[in-house]
Amino acid sequence: MLGIAAAVLFFIAFLINAAEITTNDVFSSSNVMLLGLMLLALQVAGIGSGRPDRRR
Repeated sequence: MLGIAAAVLFFIAFLINAAEITTNDVFSSSNVMLLGLMLLALQVAGIGSGRPDRRR
């Protein structure tokens, strides 16, 4: 689930950068891209990957 959110943030960062949209410092394309990288790192770490398998 976090991987999908990261992909959406990367797409938004791409649109901001490609369209040269002027935003304030909080929503700049690099900040949105860093948020996407954070979500992607959490997904790779196993956080937000769904229910854990509790079978033994």
